[in-house]
Amino acid sequence: MNQIGSLQQLSRSLSQPLFLLPAIAVVLAAGHLLASFGFVEAADWMTWAGKGLLSMLPYLFAVGVALGMSNNAGTAGMAALAGMIIFYQISAHTALTDMEPTVLIGILFGLLAGYVHERWHDLKLPEYLQFFAGARFVMLVMLLFSLGLSFILMLIHPFLLQGITFLGNEVLAMGSFGVFLYGVLHRVLVAFGMHHILNNLVWFQMGEYTDGSGFTVTGDLPRFFAGDPTAGTYMAGLYPIMMFALPAVALAIIHESREDLRSKVFKTYMSAALGSLLTGITEPIEFAFLFAAPYLFIAHALLTGGAMWITAELGIRHGFSFSAGAIDYIVNYHLSERAWLIIPIGVAFGLIYYVLFRFAIRRFQIPTPGRIEGSLLDDMAGDLMHRTPLIIQALGGKDNLIDIQACITRLRIKVKNDRWIDRHSLRTLGAAGVIRLGGGHVQVVFGTYSELIRDELLKRLRKDAKQVWLLAPLQGKMMPIEDVPDTIFAKKIVGNGVAFLPDKGELVSPVAGVVRNVYPTMHAVGIESEEGLEVLLHVGIETSTLNGAGFQACVEEGDVVKPGQLLIKFDIPYIKKQGRSLVTPMVITNGDRVASWSFAPYTHVKKAQTSVMSVVLKEDGSNGGEKR
Repeated sequence: MNQIGSLQQLSRSLSQPLFLLPAIAVVLAAGHLLASFGFVEAADWMTWAGKGLLSMLPYLFAVGVALGMSNNAGTAGMAALAGMIIFYQISAHTALTDMEPTVLIGILFGLLAGYVHERWHDLKLPEYLQFFAGARFVMLVMLLFSLGLSFILMLIHPFLLQGITFLGNEVLAMGSFGVFLYGVLHRVLVAFGMHHILNNLVWFQMGEYTDGSGFTVTGDLPRFFAGDPTAGTYMAGLYPIMMFALPAVALAIIHESREDLRSKVFKTYMSAALGSLLTGITEPIEFAFLFAAPYLFIAHALLTGGAMWITAELGIRHGFSFSAGAIDYIVNYHLSERAWLIIPIGVAFGLIYYVLFRFAIRRFQIPTPGRIEGSLLDDMAGDLMHRTPLIIQALGGKDNLIDIQACITRLRIKVKNDRWIDRHSLRTLGAAGVIRLGGGHVQVVFGTYSELIRDELLKRLRKDAKQVWLLAPLQGKMMPIEDVPDTIFAKKIVGNGVAFLPDKGELVSPVAGVVRNVYPTMHAVGIESEEGLEVLLHVGIETSTLNGAGFQACVEEGDVVKPGQLLIKFDIPYIKKQGRSLVTPMVITNGDRVASWSFAPYTHVKKAQTSVMSVVLKEDGSNGGEKR
């Protein structure tokens, strides 16, 4: 695995334990609310629960990192937990040091468990020793390695503590400038999905706090929830950006979109704006301009740093359990200081972002969503089952996929060859961006549907069903078969499929197969695919009456064709002049062989480059039906 790929996997692993933090915040806030109404005993229970989970963060990080580094192998998680227990027992009973478990130590044991699992989980021993192989051997090796790591940590603990303290003090000594640098780096690393590495240092390692009861935590985030009056500086400045600035960018994108696409853009980017405002999930908005205008993303990173510098200078403290959205703002407000100032600061940054982005989009003709026709992150949930097989194909097919993971907003994929990935198709299918990190590591941003997509992809990949993908047979606008201006096709009497309105007069083969029919008038061709599907391609409606005028067949019956091979050339201006519709249906005429149908979003497609339809063939004796 290359270094960037390793960092990407580590970043994803570090994000897993963070899923528990929103629950901790809600429990602590509930305790505060109950106490204010006089329910002291119930409030104490809530506080104990929240602080108890905070004290267990080292163990949670150990298990989470181990799971992330081993593709969610339960054995690795158990091994990491066992390692942490060994460390705790040794540290509690040795005279070498009074070292307490920390998040950093949890991460080290998680990395160790992940490595041990990946190295020995499939070990085979002689039959008489096979009982100790596999998962049992992982546990045995982890026990021995944990003893060694614990001993090493005991020896280096004073130096490790000094190093972390020195680094934390140096960053804290920078004051507002240190907060500015963190804000800039945070947004830059978001683009590569590696911000959790930086966040872990600032949120969980920097600074230490012990409350009146002797409860000790480290890091800006746990200290904030433990009641440290100095914590929250490194989180407060993200609120103006996530609650106001990026929703303003979404509004600018909507207002600069084409009128004919604005309703669709409004639906998508108002949802993205609300997601950023309420939950702090920003990637669907940021990736709308990251690739189209990288210089705007640099400006965004600098402005984020500026917002964090301002909040630090004004002494604003606020924190969050998940991200800097309105929900966290309200839930954690009781722990904050001068947090009301975030609202006017946010409004000011919202206005700056709105004016800047509208000016830049219009002045430099930036192709943000809605300015050019293409797919958006809309209706993903209802259309997920139909898009999934096409997403697999756009990722290079089943055989190209090595590993599929997901965080909240993106798929993190390992492939054999990233050159086989079709970026255009992925964007057509709803991806906000595709990032190649080298070594076969790829990130595909699908917003908050990423985890659902991962689950659906894994379900599809486990199936052995015979699946056939059909590429776009021409360049133009894809449309539902029901919209064809011909009753025979629209009612699916000939067969089910899709249709196209071409803007270039070339028809190519959507599949590999054999040409079975070339009509004498050359306006239609029938292909039998390698799997036995009969595909009919019919250029235009009522074009048979032209008796071949305006058409040129490039294949003959019996020819073996490949996907993308030219079948027919046709003269678009001539056909239009004759008053014929150019709508071109592509249907499967022996649909009784199909168990299920999947269709790509109806948008502009490029010939032989976009997977537009996928079908799963019936097994012998099975019953199928349309799933749309």
